[in-house]
Amino acid sequence: MNSGDADMNTHFFNGRNMFGEEINPSPRNDDSPEHTDISREIPFMAQILENIREVIAEDRKQRQPLILKLNEAFIFNIAKKAVLEKNSTFLMSIAGESASGKTTLVHNTAKACIKTETSNVYTVVCCDDYYKDASKELKDAGNYENLFASGFSFDTPDAVNLDLMKEHLLSLKNGEEVYSPLYDFVTCESVASGTLKKPAKLILNEGLYVLNDSLRDIVDVKIYVYTPFDIIQNRWYKRAITRGKTGAAADMQFKDVNDTAIKYIRPNMSLADVVINGMTTQEYIEEITQKFIDAIVRVTRKRNTSV
Repeated sequence: MNSGDADMNTHFFNGRNMFGEEINPSPRNDDSPEHTDISREIPFMAQILENIREVIAEDRKQRQPLILKLNEAFIFNIAKKAVLEKNSTFLMSIAGESASGKTTLVHNTAKACIKTETSNVYTVVCCDDYYKDASKELKDAGNYENLFASGFSFDTPDAVNLDLMKEHLLSLKNGEEVYSPLYDFVTCESVASGTLKKPAKLILNEGLYVLNDSLRDIVDVKIYVYTPFDIIQNRWYKRAITRGKTGAAADMQFKDVNDTAIKYIRPNMSLADVVINGMTTQEYIEEITQKFIDAIVRVTRKRNTSV
């Protein structure tokens, strides 16, 4: 064990974690079985902390690092959950503006998860699937331009069934299967029982409003993807074509996208445990995510074989 681990263990044995926070401020019997069990886990937690810090240090050397901001306490909480709550799930919620790169991050995180030799590693729940059915409104308006001219907006939390999404996330965390809705971005139709989602160790929840105040209390890891405005704008218009929105209709919706992002999405960046760079390549996202996973899995497997 290196000196960094020794410093961490000193904090732990003094009843504080590496950030000086009290682990158990109430009086306790240091010889109790519970305290003895926790003491045995401290070296494993310390090693996870060290491994993660090494990956972060490597990432910071890159011209386009993946991690732009990190809450230090978050690292400790990840290590603690991985070691002390071995059978629990991680709900990782990934927010950001439209076309910021949220889906790309999730897709490449999932690819990295697949490479681990563990079953039921992850499941993905997309906020986009929970848009409320607006097919009648679109049909009545005749086209998207008329729909937007009437004041209709797809870019507020009210347009998404966040209550149902929260219900499904809690069910998955409790080990229950759910059927997420299936939404068609061209017709605005929502099918109630669209896709089977199975419980897993890692639940990846991505979308515009996954860090909404009504959802934050169930989230274990809060991630925000930051991308410069000009890049978002370029990506957004390219994607709008595939969703049946061009010309004036696209311009009207993008203005609404930007206006509502200021109110509902950008404030979440300051609340995130991690702020991710939306400019990194897909290959690098997969590579660095795999290193983070390995940083934890190597230790937990060693821990499991030692007990």
